[in-house]
Amino acid sequence: MRQIVLLRGVNLGPSRRLAMGDLRTLLTSLGYDDARTLLQSGNVVLTTGKKPATLKAELEQHIAAGFGLETEVFVRTRDELADVVARNPLRGVAVNPSRYLVSFLSGEPEADRVRELATVAVAPEGLATSGREIYSWHPNGIRDSKLARLLAKERLGVSATARNWNTVTKLLALADA
Repeated sequence: MRQIVLLRGVNLGPSRRLAMGDLRTLLTSLGYDDARTLLQSGNVVLTTGKKPATLKAELEQHIAAGFGLETEVFVRTRDELADVVARNPLRGVAVNPSRYLVSFLSGEPEADRVRELATVAVAPEGLATSGREIYSWHPNGIRDSKLARLLAKERLGVSATARNWNTVTKLLALADA
């Protein structure tokens, strides 16, 4: 089964660096001969019969042991990622794919947290929560986005890693290649 692996918080600045070539070497040593990375931000597509939770735990352990890097791993199957793309609840609003984010969550946030987020969203930004994903639109960019700051673990109650729409659709294409 094709699975998409997203590493949280790697290669975003001078610390927490992880070369994708080194990550592919690690994955090959673990038996994932078809592992392919996308960009430098910890995006991997691979094939395995392992359950996503098992893959997550295995990779977190091996990345920590092999690179001394504690990072949370998020896993979605190819079909789950295809569903994320198909849902696209902000398709009529989010016109710039580099400013349209999908936050992949470690679990579904509690309903009261989702309601709270919906009430504090600041126009022209927007968001939609759907299962273990939050879609967010940042027309003026991420850096000064009030909404982006609201999507922190403290507010959500679950951890998250975000990818822009360009990356999400490229990961799906890579999974289908």
